[in-house]
Amino acid sequence: MKEEDFLPDAVPAPLVVEFIEEEFEHADLDSISSAEPRTQVDLPIAEPTPSGRARVVTVMNQKGGVGKTTTVINVATHLALNGVRVLVVDCDQQGNCATGLGIDKSRVKHTTRTLFTEPELAPACRHATAVQGLHLVVGERSLVGLEQDLSTMLGRERCLHEGLESLLPHYDIVFLDTAPSLGLVTINALVASDAVLVPVQTEFFALEGVAMLASTIREVRRRLNPRLGFDGVMMTMHAPTLLNSQVKSQLVETFGDLIVEPPIRRNIKLAEAPSEGIPIHIHAPESNGGRDYSALAQNLALRWGLQMK
Repeated sequence: MKEEDFLPDAVPAPLVVEFIEEEFEHADLDSISSAEPRTQVDLPIAEPTPSGRARVVTVMNQKGGVGKTTTVINVATHLALNGVRVLVVDCDQQGNCATGLGIDKSRVKHTTRTLFTEPELAPACRHATAVQGLHLVVGERSLVGLEQDLSTMLGRERCLHEGLESLLPHYDIVFLDTAPSLGLVTINALVASDAVLVPVQTEFFALEGVAMLASTIREVRRRLNPRLGFDGVMMTMHAPTLLNSQVKSQLVETFGDLIVEPPIRRNIKLAEAPSEGIPIHIHAPESNGGRDYSALAQNLALRWGLQMK
């Protein structure tokens, strides 16, 4: 055999480590890490809602795919089923709230865009859903061009605030579902809001995402809306693995009382429900997702002082 035809035996490449993730039933969290306890992050807390009007809560995370829309639909549904008057405003061009609540976007005339540009038509923007007491302002593709239209307007950051003003006395709570970006539409949502609720996945990028959002909230408070603050941080897409439990422990150490329990477990029924156009509380109320969102909504209702039947 010629020397150039000889191939050496393969050897393991350096700096390559295999990780194996295992599920477990009961973790001893004290044994997971030897790291020192983390100092709690000092986040601005939202102020109480003025009497006589709804609390406006933006559900937001600048990281996509964390379950914002799923949270809005299912928390809003649970509250409405228990006698709370709820309005959902979809500020995302994908318009997934309409899909998840069984509304045909193609047949809707007045949408979130109308709420921004023609506040006098705000009452006509609302649409009833299959859940009594839950109304929706539909978001759709026309929101793409809205950013450019707003950029030339005076007071462009307060358009949504003006659009919502006439609706607030008729509801107990208003949820604003936002896209995972920080454009003018999202800034409008923050200016119109009393508080922010942050869904995070129990993965290691979670803390980084909330830190980025905290910086945004402080800037909006300083320049545009001094009332804005955090109402809570909730955990989504949770699984009984060592990795997820480590991150959950970090989040609890970091955010303390801002954490809203329980974490929402990964559940196939939550993924199926939007395809049926119905919330989890109607699709599969006894599933893990149904029970988790019910418990989460109950805890949020206590935090917000909402009267449930």
